[in-house]
Amino acid sequence: MMKDKKMLLPMINPKAAGIDIGSRMHVVAVDQNTDNVRSFGVYTKVHHDIISYLNLHGITTVAMESTGSYWQSLFSDFQRSCFEVILTFGSQTKNVKGKKTDVIDAIWIQKLDLVFIQEVFYLMI
Repeated sequence: MMKDKKMLLPMINPKAAGIDIGSRMHVVAVDQNTDNVRSFGVYTKVHHDIISYLNLHGITTVAMESTGSYWQSLFSDFQRSCFEVILTFGSQTKNVKGKKTDVIDAIWIQKLDLVFIQEVFYLMI
């Protein structure tokens, strides 16, 4: 009988966060613990709160979905605040097992950033 084996990927980027970008809220995961996932509003004045939360957790790299145009101002604010920002495609969260939620998506994006296996693209500003 074959036992289920999980392949453990090495943690390359331990100071990583994942953000599920939305039109009404941004969901931020700073680790794989759902208790540490927070939701924030989408307006520019709230970006400072997100940045403070990430700094509180020692985050240096932020991975976020490039959903519509909702990511653009947050991306710029992160760059101005000296975060390394990685944009991911929505297709990278499509095949997550189980019921798809914003929290699960944020945790998955954070996990991809931890092990740094994303297909990424950069925006020059």
